[in-house]
Amino acid sequence: MNIPNFLTLLRIVLVPLLVIFLINKAFLKALILFAFLGLTDALDGFLARILNQQTLLGSYLDPIADKVLVTSCFLALAILKVIPGWLAVIVISRDVIILLGISILSIMNIAFEVKPLLVSKITTTLQISVVFFALFFKAFPLLAIDGAWLLLLSWSTAAFTVFSGYQYVAKGVRLINST
Repeated sequence: MNIPNFLTLLRIVLVPLLVIFLINKAFLKALILFAFLGLTDALDGFLARILNQQTLLGSYLDPIADKVLVTSCFLALAILKVIPGWLAVIVISRDVIILLGISILSIMNIAFEVKPLLVSKITTTLQISVVFFALFFKAFPLLAIDGAWLLLLSWSTAAFTVFSGYQYVAKGVRLINST
């Protein structure tokens, strides 16, 4: 077990605590933990590169940790009506569709590389921004700005989420059709 993989596992293990904070509407604690989890995400990738500790396990665990964190936050925040429910449906549906596509390619023994697209990295950044700002505005309600700003961020996130999902589906279809 190397340090980057430990940090990734730590992110996964701490997600239930984050959800508990959200359920209890302890938004400041949730914000602090979310920020910590984000820092560990950046740190594990950085350490894996500079310490030359990139592993196959890490290449699988890191996106799983990201999806567990984002899915849990979107689901909890939508249930609490902090973010729009439709946005949570779009974000979670995209991830389910991508996982189904990966499963189909695996079942069909089609070789593929699990590598995020640029649009997917932008999508992840927007999704994390939605969670961060939703938590920030709930933790510091006096600093909250006009709700239209968060709605604009939500719509932008939805658009990029749909577009990146389309890109992955198109890539999967091309792989299937090339066999």
